[in-house]
Amino acid sequence: MFENAQPLIDEYHELERQLADPDLHSDMGRSRRVGRRYAALRPIVEAIEEFRRLTDDRGAAAELAADDPGFAEEVDELDAALVVATERLTRLLAPRDPNDDADALVEIKSGEGGDESALFAGDLLRMYSRYAEQVGWKVEVLDSQETDLGGYKSVTAAVKAGSAGEFRPYGRLKFEGGVHRVQRVPVTESQGRIHTSAAGVLVMPDVEADEVEINDDELRIDVYRSSGPGGQGVNTTDSAVRITHLPTGVVVSCQNERSQLQNRESAMRMLRARLTQLAEAEAAAAASDARKSQVRTVDRSERIRTYNFPENRITDHRIGYKAHNLDAVLQGALTPLLDALAEQDLAERLAGVGGE
Repeated sequence: MFENAQPLIDEYHELERQLADPDLHSDMGRSRRVGRRYAALRPIVEAIEEFRRLTDDRGAAAELAADDPGFAEEVDELDAALVVATERLTRLLAPRDPNDDADALVEIKSGEGGDESALFAGDLLRMYSRYAEQVGWKVEVLDSQETDLGGYKSVTAAVKAGSAGEFRPYGRLKFEGGVHRVQRVPVTESQGRIHTSAAGVLVMPDVEADEVEINDDELRIDVYRSSGPGGQGVNTTDSAVRITHLPTGVVVSCQNERSQLQNRESAMRMLRARLTQLAEAEAAAAASDARKSQVRTVDRSERIRTYNFPENRITDHRIGYKAHNLDAVLQGALTPLLDALAEQDLAERLAGVGGE
């Protein structure tokens, strides 16, 4: 069992050798890629080594038990440990998204519902920000279009992990892509009636400049004056940047910074993420139905979740998840929900392997 995992062990040791080579660190892009792949393979290699050790120990104990029944109890204990090790290794070896170890860009746009939808977009940003704080991530708002009531017509934030941690932002937050619907009494409602509005979320891997090839002659770059809140200086110079990727028609813009150069760098960061997400969506569309996951979506037209304030209820429609702790969830208590989505995704990936 797991004999086909040997190439991963060989790759891990080769990466280990490369990391020990001082010349590697003169190329920051390559060093970053090698380090990320090494970190991704480490738990797999450790699990393989644990599985092999337990297998060898179990074999030795079984031989001794043939002559000495006292070793039978040890065999039973090792069998139990092997069940746990096998399950862990199976999970680790399941096909996975290569971007799961990347940081993330989260884009939230208000939808139907006017000012109430924009306020809800702000609630979603705070929810993700508070969850990020709990798990040791950092959130940086790259671009935003605020409303007079303090909501967002649109906001894009970068979510970056620290050096350690079990989860990485994209692999954890990618299930959040889609339409989030809210049912509550808006602050603008004088009659106390419950309204329904929605906001769209798009989650993209935050890829480095050397990971996506973008030719300058494929870009149209426009500069313009920033609009909306921003303080003195921001709205008086042509510092905002809009970039159009001509081959795909993807358009990104950024106006948060005073510097045109800073806005351009942030816009290029968003463009790289958009193009990576677009390529993945096209690949998924071309894949067989057996490989399509029901929970992994970045389609902002698909309703995925409802936030019902009167009942303090949150419902994820993809997996039938329901809980009456909406107040806690909006304060960042997303772990149970994200765990449930990840478990469903894993089950589908394992089923896909079994069906081949």
